[in-house]
Amino acid sequence: MVGLAFVLDLVLGDNRQLPHPVRWIGSAATWMERRVRPRITHQKRAGCLTTLILVGGTYGTAWSLLAGLKAIDASLHFVMETMLLYTTLSTRGLYDESRPVLLHLRAGNLDNARESLRWIVGRDTRHLDRKETVRATVETVAENTVDGVIAPLFYACIGGAPLALAYKCANTLDSMFGYRNERYREFGWASARLDDAANWLPARLGGPLLAMSAWVVGLNARNAWRTMWRDGHKHLSPNAGIPEAAVAGALNVQLGGAQSYRGQWVEKPAIGTNLKALETEDIARSHRLLFAASALTLLSFLAVRTTMMIHSTN
Repeated sequence: MVGLAFVLDLVLGDNRQLPHPVRWIGSAATWMERRVRPRITHQKRAGCLTTLILVGGTYGTAWSLLAGLKAIDASLHFVMETMLLYTTLSTRGLYDESRPVLLHLRAGNLDNARESLRWIVGRDTRHLDRKETVRATVETVAENTVDGVIAPLFYACIGGAPLALAYKCANTLDSMFGYRNERYREFGWASARLDDAANWLPARLGGPLLAMSAWVVGLNARNAWRTMWRDGHKHLSPNAGIPEAAVAGALNVQLGGAQSYRGQWVEKPAIGTNLKALETEDIARSHRLLFAASALTLLSFLAVRTTMMIHSTN
């Protein structure tokens, strides 16, 4: 089922004509925020309650649905779980959303590139130059290779669609509420901490997988390993720095630095060594890393799971 879901993601991507659990989760999160925040004055408790209800509800709903279908017909269960797993993966979606930035930069249209970038990053994009636009895109592809591919595959292999969807719920809540501004500093605390915990192991698996992928696609694998071990801990996030450092090393570039989020400047440490200037084609190279790491992750996780199943039956 995981393998089929992976193929469906590559073929269909994020098909907006199909119902998608993540969009339902986003709508439910907005609804919960509007009703919980005014009723609970302690905003950290309000955020904890919102996170608990949504993540637990997502897991429980998916588990109940699949258990019911399994009791009715095994083939229905197979199809539904495969489709649910497909909705948790974002290899094709991440490529499709970041590729317009690459195409606009190749065409020399920086304004359109900034506009396309605005839809996939949280930072302000209006005043970015070409180099900073490339940097932001590469960082997004690197970080979301873990969030959108490696982590969902990890949880799918150990807990099926219910656990993978619960992870996607936590990740979605962090993207909605996990800001360090006045509005969400307290309310978004729980979702941000849960996302950090959920991504801790996938990020530490993802860094080496990205470094190995650099060798597969002909990039600087040795520098990817070196940079990952040296700079992976420098990011403000406990997890995002690891894949970013691996990608920075593979591309021989420097990522990080000061960035503006909703008008507020955030100083981020530099990650990687500036062996060469960032260029437009580094986005295309990050796409090669994305696809290679996705395939390598799938094969590695399924091999481990198959080995464990064989040993458990002996």
